Amino acid sequence: MALSESAKILVVEDEPSQREMLVYNLEQEGYAVIWAEDGDEAILLAKEEAPDVIVLDWMLPSISGIEVCRQLKASATTSEIAIIMLTARGEEADRVRGLTTGADDYVVKPYSVSELLARIQVRLRHSKPSATGGMLTFSDITLDTAQYRVMRGGKALKLGPTEFKMLTVFMERPKRVWSRDQLLDKVWGHDALVDLRTVDVHVGRLRKALNRDGEDNVIRTVRGAGYSLDNEG
Repeated sequence: MALSESAKILVVEDEPSQREMLVYNLEQEGYAVIWAEDGDEAILLAKEEAPDVIVLDWMLPSISGIEVCRQLKASATTSEIAIIMLTARGEEADRVRGLTTGADDYVVKPYSVSELLARIQVRLRHSKPSATGGMLTFSDITLDTAQYRVMRGGKALKLGPTEFKMLTVFMERPKRVWSRDQLLDKVWGHDALVDLRTVDVHVGRLRKALNRDGEDNVIRTVRGAGYSLDNEG
């Protein structure tokens, strides 16, 4: 269950029995699961919690799943989150509409739970490569999650465990803007008693380690929003 370690899934389903079934099976696989029962709550949680995958029902009260998908994919904060649409609409035109709106996958009800779990694993391999013990690269930086090594420009860097985990989060989704709250959740855990200023301190330490020989600063401060791994400004 290496892929499920630390992966967070947002389930968006308004039917209680379906939602409870999904949450139960995902938690049995070791995922951290959060859920919403309408589109407005789903958009809010996606921005606040930064899940790795969203399992999104098409038919929702207030805002349809297809509109939730459109809004999330249009936002820089949430555009990289993988979305799997659940729907009773099995016609080809509906599947095409869902995919062209930005959904990464499409599952027709009634569906097999084991198939859905397999599709989530596939999405995680693309969106969370560190879960497989893979190699992450950005610009001239290479991070090996299996051997716990970081190289920049061919030179090995020494990072503390917190800075290593933070860099992993950044490199899994380059150019995404992470708020301090999101970094706190991803690096320290949702229930950690850590002050937000601690996030700034560790970002500073990570910058110092990455830029020790005068290299370009690739961790950008986005005023009023947070931090991003970005070599374009």
